[in-house]
Amino acid sequence: MVLLALAGYVTAQYVTGGPGDPKCTVVSGKDDGASYEFTPEQAVNAATITAVATARELPERAAAIALTTALQESALRNLDHGDKDSLGLFQQRPMWGWGTPAQIMDPAYSAGQFYDHLVKVPDYLDLSLNDAAQRVQRSGHPYAYAKHEADALLLAGALTGRSAATLTCDGPPETNRVKGPDAVRAALVRDFGPAVLQPAAAEVADASAAPADSPSPTADAPGAGGGSDERTVTLPVTADSGSSPEERTRRGWQLAHWAVANASALRIQNVSYAGRVWTAGNTDSKWRPAGTGAKGAERAGGSVRITTAR
Repeated sequence: MVLLALAGYVTAQYVTGGPGDPKCTVVSGKDDGASYEFTPEQAVNAATITAVATARELPERAAAIALTTALQESALRNLDHGDKDSLGLFQQRPMWGWGTPAQIMDPAYSAGQFYDHLVKVPDYLDLSLNDAAQRVQRSGHPYAYAKHEADALLLAGALTGRSAATLTCDGPPETNRVKGPDAVRAALVRDFGPAVLQPAAAEVADASAAPADSPSPTADAPGAGGGSDERTVTLPVTADSGSSPEERTRRGWQLAHWAVANASALRIQNVSYAGRVWTAGNTDSKWRPAGTGAKGAERAGGSVRITTAR
């Protein structure tokens, strides 16, 4: 029994990181107490998988199927090893035509390959997440995906923006990572494609460009909501033709959650949207109110602001 308990503890530390390590948490938007904890590395990969689905205009359920699959195949890690020649997030095999090893090790490419196969499955949206994943993967363990369905649904709800302010990460940005708005832009294009910057008219903003009633730094959220020293990328959530206010809000929360998921890798300090702000390094890592009245919240709701660390 002691050995079993020790094995369970080691497994938990492998999946979620050791005690005190930075972690990310996604909670249910239904206030039912459901949650899932994972590492910043896993958060980056989950955000990429979901962004690729969005770029292809696939529904949230397609992203949930892909997340279910990657949770089982690699625990959302971009593995450079596996059974026989299996590699990457989905443990795809070069010898089976999934791509070259270098291609498969690119999370955006491997996610795209998964979706290419998924959409060819008849009525895949009507299948359980497990069965849809199995139709693509053809695993020797056809029911292994089912245990990840609940966690995948939580992740998909947050990373598609349907569940607002439900994804947070704690811990300060990593000091050895590349920083700056150019790195944020490059990562956005990597995951969503070039169009993510074109309609959004993303721009680097400094403090002088911020509106007078934009959120200001506070003692417990340094630099919250504001850009300075050209450290901020602003992504206006524009009214595309035919899009509803709900769709624009969802898009905004998708971009905001993507930024939080990538905070450690890209040295992101603050993310603000819709009158709320997330700040790296907070002890509770919550989304906090970030406006100075109705005007501040209204303006904040029109764009996602991503501020990198110095």
